[in-house]
Amino acid sequence: MSVSSPEAVKKLLENMQTDLRSLSMECKKKFPPVKEAAESGIVKIKTIAARNTGILAALKENSSEVVQPFLMGCGTKEQKITQLCLAAIQRLMSHEVVSEGAAGNIINMLWQLMENGLEELKLLQTVLVLLTTNTVVHDEVLSKAIVLCFRLHFTKDPITNNTAAATVRQVVTVVFERMVAEDERFKGIVEHPPPVQGNTNRRSVSTLRPSAKDAYMLFQDLCQLVNADAPYWLVGMTEMTRTFGLELLESVLNDFPGVFLQHQEFSFLLKERVCPLVIKLFSPNIKFRQGSSSAASPAPVEKPYFPICMRLLRVVSVLIKHFYTLLVTECEIFLSLLVKFLDGEKPQWLRAVAVESVHRLCVQPHLLRSFCQSYDMKQHSTKVFRDIVNALGSFIQSLFIVPNAGNTPVVNAPAGASGSGAQGTAQGGTGTGGVGGNLTTQAAFEYRGTWIPLMTVSVQGSAKATYLEMLDKVEPPSIPEGYAMSVAFSALLDLVRGITSMIERELAVEEGVAAEFREANPDQKWQPQPGAHLVWEEMVSACWCGLLAALSLLLDASTDETATENILKAELTMASLCGRLGLVTPRDAFITAICKASLPPHYALTHLSCNAANLSSKAYSIQGQTVQIISPSSESHQQVVAVGQPLNAQPQGTVMLTAKNIQCMRTLLNLAHCHGAVLGTSWQLVLATLQHLVWILGLKPGVGGALKPGRAVEGPSTVLTTAVMTDLPVISNILSRLFESSQYLDDVSLHHLINALCSLSLEAMEMAYGNNKEPSLFAVAKLLETGLVNMDRIEILWRPLTGHLLEVCQHPNSRMREWGAEALTALIKAGLAYKHDPPLAQNQRLQLLLLNPLKELSNVLHADIRQKQLESVLQILQSQGDSLGPGWPLVLGVIGAIRNDQGESLIRTAFQCLQLVVTDFLPTMPCTCLQIVVDVAGSFGLQNQELNISLTSIGLLWNISDYFFQRGEVITQELEKEEEALQKQAQEKGETLNRPFHPAPPFDCLWLCLYAKLGELCVDPRPAVRKSAGQTLFSTIAAHGTLLQQPTWHIVVWKVLFPLLDCVRTSSTTADKEKIESGGGNILIHHSRDTAEKQWAETWVLTLAGVARIFNTRRYLLQQLGDFFEAWEVLLNHIQSAALSKNNEVSLAALKSFQEILQIVTPGRDSDKVCDALAAMGVPPVLIDPLSASGPGRPLVRSDSLVERLTRYNGAELQAPPPGEESALEDSALWWSAWNTWYRTGTDSTRPPSGPTEKLSFIPSQPFLTALIQIFPALYQHIKANFSMEDLKKLGVILHGAVSVPISSDASPFILPSYTEAVLTSLQEAVLTALDILQKAICVGPENLQVMYPAIFEQLLLFVEFSCKPPQYGRMETKHVASAKYNQAEWVALNYVPFAERSLEVVVDLYHKTACHKAVISEKVLQNIIKTLKMPLGLKYSCPSESTWKLAVSSLLKVLSIGLPVARQHASSGKFNTMWPELANAFEDFLFTKSTSPDNLSIQEFQKNEAVDVEVVQLISTEILPFANFIPKDFVGQIMTMLNKGSIHSQSPSFTEAEIDVRMREEFSKVCFETLLQFSFSNKVSTPQEGYISRMALSVLLKRSQDVLRRYVENERLSGRCPLPRQQVTEIIFVLKAISTLMDSLKKTQPENVDGNTWAQVIALYPTLVECITCSSSEVSSALKEALGPFQDFMQPPVSRVQNGES
Repeated sequence: MSVSSPEAVKKLLENMQTDLRSLSMECKKKFPPVKEAAESGIVKIKTIAARNTGILAALKENSSEVVQPFLMGCGTKEQKITQLCLAAIQRLMSHEVVSEGAAGNIINMLWQLMENGLEELKLLQTVLVLLTTNTVVHDEVLSKAIVLCFRLHFTKDPITNNTAAATVRQVVTVVFERMVAEDERFKGIVEHPPPVQGNTNRRSVSTLRPSAKDAYMLFQDLCQLVNADAPYWLVGMTEMTRTFGLELLESVLNDFPGVFLQHQEFSFLLKERVCPLVIKLFSPNIKFRQGSSSAASPAPVEKPYFPICMRLLRVVSVLIKHFYTLLVTECEIFLSLLVKFLDGEKPQWLRAVAVESVHRLCVQPHLLRSFCQSYDMKQHSTKVFRDIVNALGSFIQSLFIVPNAGNTPVVNAPAGASGSGAQGTAQGGTGTGGVGGNLTTQAAFEYRGTWIPLMTVSVQGSAKATYLEMLDKVEPPSIPEGYAMSVAFSALLDLVRGITSMIERELAVEEGVAAEFREANPDQKWQPQPGAHLVWEEMVSACWCGLLAALSLLLDASTDETATENILKAELTMASLCGRLGLVTPRDAFITAICKASLPPHYALTHLSCNAANLSSKAYSIQGQTVQIISPSSESHQQVVAVGQPLNAQPQGTVMLTAKNIQCMRTLLNLAHCHGAVLGTSWQLVLATLQHLVWILGLKPGVGGALKPGRAVEGPSTVLTTAVMTDLPVISNILSRLFESSQYLDDVSLHHLINALCSLSLEAMEMAYGNNKEPSLFAVAKLLETGLVNMDRIEILWRPLTGHLLEVCQHPNSRMREWGAEALTALIKAGLAYKHDPPLAQNQRLQLLLLNPLKELSNVLHADIRQKQLESVLQILQSQGDSLGPGWPLVLGVIGAIRNDQGESLIRTAFQCLQLVVTDFLPTMPCTCLQIVVDVAGSFGLQNQELNISLTSIGLLWNISDYFFQRGEVITQELEKEEEALQKQAQEKGETLNRPFHPAPPFDCLWLCLYAKLGELCVDPRPAVRKSAGQTLFSTIAAHGTLLQQPTWHIVVWKVLFPLLDCVRTSSTTADKEKIESGGGNILIHHSRDTAEKQWAETWVLTLAGVARIFNTRRYLLQQLGDFFEAWEVLLNHIQSAALSKNNEVSLAALKSFQEILQIVTPGRDSDKVCDALAAMGVPPVLIDPLSASGPGRPLVRSDSLVERLTRYNGAELQAPPPGEESALEDSALWWSAWNTWYRTGTDSTRPPSGPTEKLSFIPSQPFLTALIQIFPALYQHIKANFSMEDLKKLGVILHGAVSVPISSDASPFILPSYTEAVLTSLQEAVLTALDILQKAICVGPENLQVMYPAIFEQLLLFVEFSCKPPQYGRMETKHVASAKYNQAEWVALNYVPFAERSLEVVVDLYHKTACHKAVISEKVLQNIIKTLKMPLGLKYSCPSESTWKLAVSSLLKVLSIGLPVARQHASSGKFNTMWPELANAFEDFLFTKSTSPDNLSIQEFQKNEAVDVEVVQLISTEILPFANFIPKDFVGQIMTMLNKGSIHSQSPSFTEAEIDVRMREEFSKVCFETLLQFSFSNKVSTPQEGYISRMALSVLLKRSQDVLRRYVENERLSGRCPLPRQQVTEIIFVLKAISTLMDSLKKTQPENVDGNTWAQVIALYPTLVECITCSSSEVSSALKEALGPFQDFMQPPVSRVQNGES
């Protein structure tokens, strides 16, 4: 509710009436006048209320009358009445209804009350209400009111005192506020004050307005009072204190600076009155020296008085803060005084308040800048700003150095510390900060035993003072120990913070302007205003020394992390600022300070010590005092968090890192990270320090150069506390970020950084020479990191970077070079992977630049570096292989730079790269690089460290060849383009094009290079490599040879294949025959490969086979080359020399190759048909040849269609013949050449040794001979047309020779069948096959060939003889196979029986076919056969094999069955005459052999043999005897004699009893007997002589039977019960059987053929037979039964001799 609202007014009126009524009530008795006045007052008020509308204005007009009753009430001096009246007056005042006059009356009334000492507080309240609610009080009235308050301030009552003091302050403020308000009102009106004459303040007042005048008078009197002079305006003052006066002055100056700055009069007061006053009052403080004895000075010096001094300083602070511009000179004096007050000789409290004042200045950077401009930058002026900073610095130093004098030494020492000797206990426990164990560590500084606690004195950036605020203290307070230090510390920090942030803000603005200017005018250069820069530089130059000294000292002494952090932050911001302003010395000085603080004390580090020396020589003086930069103390008690090794050449043991060192390190990192751009040359310092720290902490570089915690390698290992362990990842992370941020540096700064790293690295390299200590890898790792993040501008730093790293790679220390290589390869990989702009594919120069260092690494001899190099090549291939383009030769060069002395792991890695290239990248590389790939692959084949790699690389060559084949067209085009370009260049230079295999087209050259490489590998010293290379070479030529142009083949044959053969032949024949023990390690070598000779043999085999195969498959292509016949001869010569080599393997393989080249598909069969068909249609046959599609006459054009090439590929084995007939002649020449080779080889190899056998070194093996003979049939097919008897004889010699060769006993188990099996060896098969081919050819051939039959028979029969008479091989002794011992090196004759028997079968077959041929008849072939067979037949049981004579018999029977008819046919010609006696002898020898049967012959066998004999007799009975008239008589006679001999059984006396019955050839005898009988009774007897012979025989037989029977009966009777001897029983049984046979024969014969005499003899036997019935033997009985049976037929009734019915 506002004061003027109707309600308020109404209430006021009511209250006033109530007050007046109360007053009249109170005064009714004692003070009637007052009562009357009160009552008339009520009337008055009512009247005013009734008459006026503006009640308040009317009240104010009449206020003197309205107030009067209350004033009278106060005059009563009655407490109750006075209080009532004062309350009422206050109510009026608060409604502003008091006029000026009334106010004067009120003041006078209050003055009386004051003098009477009544209601003092109410008085003060009333004055305050009066002055604050309106402005009616002026001039003398005002001054009287003010004096009234002052008077009350000096009463005895403390409450009144304090209230009055507050009121005075408020009143003073009100006075000045009125002036400010007045100024506001008149602000728009321009006044022209009259000129001021003179200089007195009296006259100058006249120009001021009323409120201003009051203020002026008040301020002037305050100065007077403080100066102890009489006031001009404040009349009635009785007493005053300086302290109160100073406080009032200060509050006015502080609260109303505008008044003084705007009004000259006030400014004048400041200059003329305030400043001199302050200086005068300061004098005791200036002169006073603490501790100086008063006796020494003549006049006693006034002691500084704390309350005044402190208030003066407050005033000074305000003056400097607000009126610096008005009072430049005076401020210079004040500041100098301030600096003096910091002196060590001043009292503690004075220094404390002075420091607080300085702090107040330090938080005002703009003020400081003004100092700098006004003083430091003026000539002949005090360097105030510098002095302030230095004073602070020396003040801090003095606190550490000067012991506290003057008051108690340690006020707030921590528990456990006593006096200034606190260091005693403090050093007790390192790491506790000198505090008793159970307390938390207090923040403090400690230096050389001085321990100063650190307190929180003010918030950052505000100077909140403690002692400057102690307005109530009269005595100087005791200052806590660390207080001054704490304030000074805050002041320093605020100073740095203020200055740096101010300058940086302005710099930023300037840079913004510059940027805008550059955008607007890009072609002009920006020129900054020099003024600002000069000020900034001056400020920094003025303060840096002092700051650095103080901060370094504090940093060293600090034991509190936060304090340390603040100090470091200050140093950091200063360093950065100096850097930005280009002040190198201070920048380096601050950085050095941080660096030194990061390292352990006294750590020897060259950079830092030289810098420190420069600094410490700069001692600078502060007003005569010399301040040194104090060297850090080593005994600051810090928590040790890490123990590590120093990175120095001299061993120093270990060094310790404290938490503070780590903190400093983080600051250093921060500096480098955020302010890298301004570091310039001091990068060297920063990096050196970081390197040492990293080393001590044991951080080791990891992937990409980032440092990770690792263990130190040697010496006492690094010890880290958990505190620092958790920090390490952070530190390592910041370190990495620091180098990552290098991407934001400009090029110049970046070069500074790189140079610094390189020189650090050089130092590290120096240190790592000559000792095996772990080197520092910091610089290398960081070079890597820097390179990686600056990939976008890598060109500008690539050369210095990689150049240096290459040096590192050659360092003898393995760790060092390993990291050099790691860094270099990582950079190259990153560089290639980076998405450059333009991309690398379009920027060949950059790509080659990036790859070049990789190539340079090949020159480094250390294996580990090469390993790294190759691993990175592998990774580059895996990631960027597709985009290497022109970089391929470089990369391949690196892969191929292998040497045998490099160790296998290197070679293995290099090889992996090559494998990757061949499998994945051949299509992406330029074709010109393919030849390099071939060379590189070849060099891997030739290296001798790792066999498997050599072998695999040969596989790669095969893959490469495959690739050439598949991409032939593309490669050809590209190479031909390239060739043209080269040709052009060569012509321009006038040189010839120098390329291997030059005349051949480039694509063919590529193939030739491949073949040549493989050819080199084919003669490698290692057998496995040779084998693999050989196989690959020939497979490649076989598979892809079709791609070569025809002339190129000439080079292949004469430049690749034949030289290879020569080389292999030479190596094989000269190879060492020494046995190779195990092949390295524990690999066992098979005995077939245990000498070099045997291993080379294998190579020879392979090579020869390969070349032969090429000649075979590419025959028609090669035949067109013109010199094919010479090539053929050379090849055959090679085959012959191999076949005759003294190595079974080679010789055998040579024959296989021989076979191969002979088995060429002859131009016959299908192709002939096609040719004929085409010829019939009139198409010349030239067109159908796929290889020579271009025809012999036209130049060879490359066939382009892939299909065609593939058909060539598949049809490579069977190529169509070349056209024309001349090839047939050529052909026969080739074949005869081959036959000659075969004949030479055969003759030489089968010729038996002539000399004594001991020297026999080599006998050809069976497989060899077999193969040799097996070649003949194929060969014969081509030469049969001209094959003569002469040739046949040559063949015979070879066949016979071959079969005669014995086998060594150790081979016999593999070649020979076991002795009992009748199997042929393959050689024998082959021999028979050869003869078979011949006879078949003769069979279908022309007549003139058939003369060769007998020769063949002759040859075969020779072989048949082997069954009984094995051949001799020279004079060599051979053992029979059964008796040879396998383990001795003896020669074993083969078991020739199966061979002889097979030959015999062949003879039989052949004879079967050819029995009637003229030549066969005329050459007495049959006779020869019989003659040959006679030998086994005669030997019978004595034959080596039983089968032989059995076969001989059956063969004889077969031959005779064919031959006898022929012989009978030609009986007249006499050609067979000589045969018959041979035949008879043969029969005789066989049937009645002289050899005895073996004892162990079983009964069944015997019977079988007997059956054979029987067969022969049957042959005689069917084929010979019936034709006796065609056969010579003597022969028939001999036969009959034989039959006779056979029919009479003669027993062999050697038989045992049991066997006799069997061993008598009963069946045989029976057959002979029957045959005899048959021919005896035959009516076909041609001549009586013959019949007589048989009859003779018969009667002899019957007579003999009769004798035997009789003798038996006789003996039986004599023997009684004893059994007869076995022979006799057998004999009788035989006779009985003969009789029964005879009976059968007689029965079968025509009766007229039998002679009567015979009948008589037969019947005569009957009685004798009957006599035998009594015999006891059951066998005889059964035989007898059989003999008697047939006599039944003779039992007929006698024929009656009746004739014509008569008896």
